[in-house]
Amino acid sequence: MPVNADTTTLDAPDAVGPDALPINEVFHSLQGEGTLVGVPSTFVRISGCNLRCWFCDSYHTSWEPTHGWFDVAALAARVADYDGDHVVVTGGEPMIHDGVEPLLTELSDRGYHTTVETNGTVYREAPIDLVSISPKLASSTPSETRPPAGGDAAVGTWRDRHERDRLDCESLAALVDAYDVQLKFVVTGRADLAEIEALVEELRSVTSARIRNRDVLLMPEGTTRERLADTRELTATLALEHGYRYTPRLHVDLWNDAPGT
Repeated sequence: MPVNADTTTLDAPDAVGPDALPINEVFHSLQGEGTLVGVPSTFVRISGCNLRCWFCDSYHTSWEPTHGWFDVAALAARVADYDGDHVVVTGGEPMIHDGVEPLLTELSDRGYHTTVETNGTVYREAPIDLVSISPKLASSTPSETRPPAGGDAAVGTWRDRHERDRLDCESLAALVDAYDVQLKFVVTGRADLAEIEALVEELRSVTSARIRNRDVLLMPEGTTRERLADTRELTATLALEHGYRYTPRLHVDLWNDAPGT
């Protein structure tokens, strides 16, 4: 797994405050995706998710969570153990937790540049420098032939729930209007492009913010070097054909599926 499945490495405090969050891991690495790819970053990975993408690379965070509880003060102290001024708050889906707002406020007050990685189904007000939205396409919906990673989730129940909840255009529009954003789409095949283009055009019609083609990023699906080899060239070709931006998965290219990267 590319995320930590061992809670013993967390060294979580024995007592926490009311703003505590379930944290899978805190680690320092290079940002592997998006417009800030290659930037040294501290990652705060929050447990829990409201969706069940079949290709999820972090089910030990999302729906088979391994975690310890940290309040904002303890998390900020943990982040301060690392060098650098860029913090990525990720998951799972970090925006489902009320505690993410005080965390982001504390990180901003300490002078960090913050990126939040989200599926775009929940809107929150907080000081965020970049919202990296990865809207989930129809190709992400689990099925009997492509069950959610981890294998034990009830496919039928989650297929219907995931398909119902995977897009929330009202929340997406609110995020695009309120923040600097990048729209990062996971590409599994050429058929994804019709849905990507339709969603981008819909957002352009209902938001006041300008969505440039360079704000739309295509990312190959795959959590291992072997799988990326199957999807990388097609994704790059589609980016060229449609004038969108290609983003690598640098952490996979460098470290394959090692945890803590």
